[in-house]
Amino acid sequence: MRTGAAAGHVGYFHEAVCYDSDDELLAVVLPFLLGGVEAGEPTFVSFGEPHAALVRSALPAGTAVRFLTGGDVYARPAGAIRSYRRLLAEQVTAGAGQIRIVGEMPPAALGVTWDWWARYESAINHAYDEFPLWSMCAYDRRTTPAPVLADVLRTHPRVALPDGRRLPSQTYTEPPVYLAEPRPALPDPIQHATPTVELTDPTAVQTRAAVRAAYHGQVSADEVEDLVVAVSETVTNALRHGRPPIRFRLWSGPDRIVVAVSDGGDGPKDPYAGLLPAGSGVAGGLGLWIVHQSCDHVTMHRGVEGFTIRLTTGNPHGAA
Repeated sequence: MRTGAAAGHVGYFHEAVCYDSDDELLAVVLPFLLGGVEAGEPTFVSFGEPHAALVRSALPAGTAVRFLTGGDVYARPAGAIRSYRRLLAEQVTAGAGQIRIVGEMPPAALGVTWDWWARYESAINHAYDEFPLWSMCAYDRRTTPAPVLADVLRTHPRVALPDGRRLPSQTYTEPPVYLAEPRPALPDPIQHATPTVELTDPTAVQTRAAVRAAYHGQVSADEVEDLVVAVSETVTNALRHGRPPIRFRLWSGPDRIVVAVSDGGDGPKDPYAGLLPAGSGVAGGLGLWIVHQSCDHVTMHRGVEGFTIRLTTGNPHGAA
């Protein structure tokens, strides 16, 4: 049985909290958490510090709220979806009629990598809809850029206010529509230089070798091997599903490696591509999902000349 504002709702009840002070944040979050505990519902906080400490100090001692490590959960969007779906499934199996989670993105997610986190916020309306989840996503107006706040309202069906009111978002856009919209990716500054490697119609073997040859300690050995896998999957997809010519470009910076793979096709038709595995995985459909879990930033862009996917391993925030 569901309780609170989500009583009677079927599926995912997704709210945004846009606040201007710590007091406003607590005014929304504390009743939400305490209501969950009172109802005997699994109740979680996925905040980074200092907001986790703020909430802990405001809760009565011994309150049965579980704190997740927000920075770990929100490392990569596809990984966050995978982790949360596992958590939600475990709670339902244990008998939960409703699960409550309040979370926030790490500050770094609101910068140059926001494009894939915006896709995440939209996609989870579908990805979590099989679960009795009521979640709040908190955004501090003092530090969140205006374009990000605009995306927040477009990806959350509802807004929770400090005075207790809950309003429908006037700009909410259904995921298949939102995710299909063009979202041009800002170039990484190192892309203004001549690529370290440029190949036309390469094989996956050639691109794997190119990544390994460009590795000079910019990232860890494990990270570069993850990029090798991601590049191989991306080029294989382009050869199998795209249209020639296939263009592979690689740039090497002091703290990251950036790879762009372009082809003359339209890219994936699945709006959730990369964030959720497509199909059963037996006959394909896992490539982009693997890519999104192997890199520190992935952008996908359809233009007049075709489709480009850009993979970054290392510090994508160096692009700021």
